[in-house]
Amino acid sequence: MTKEHINPEALFPSVELGFSQVVAARGGKTVYLSGQTAWNAAKEIVGWGDLREQTRQACRNLQAAVEAAGGTLADVVSLRVYIVKLKRADAGRVGEVLREFFPRETPPASTLIGVWSLAVSDFLIEIEAIAVVD
Repeated sequence: MTKEHINPEALFPSVELGFSQVVAARGGKTVYLSGQTAWNAAKEIVGWGDLREQTRQACRNLQAAVEAAGGTLADVVSLRVYIVKLKRADAGRVGEVLREFFPRETPPASTLIGVWSLAVSDFLIEIEAIAVVD
């Protein structure tokens, strides 16, 4: 399988913000990962009221999910990130955590979406992903 991370000069430089403008993949198995939140396996919220900690738990959950499908976080090609009552500073906080989990030079493509609420009122973030696994 090949993945190509493309950041055209005609678009703003996004890798420093933690995402690629385009990721093209060929071959492999496409894995769709449901939105992950701050719940741990016992349905307890990790990081109540703390966007960074909830983001870390969502990323740990994504990691467990993609590994169950035979991949790693490096196989993730696309993220869709939902943040409750999105504020300008939230993007930076979330980006910091994403850079802890995803490859710095070849991050996935990503979309950040502000929402009014999520399925559980104490969730601050939900992240869904697509991976391409060998």
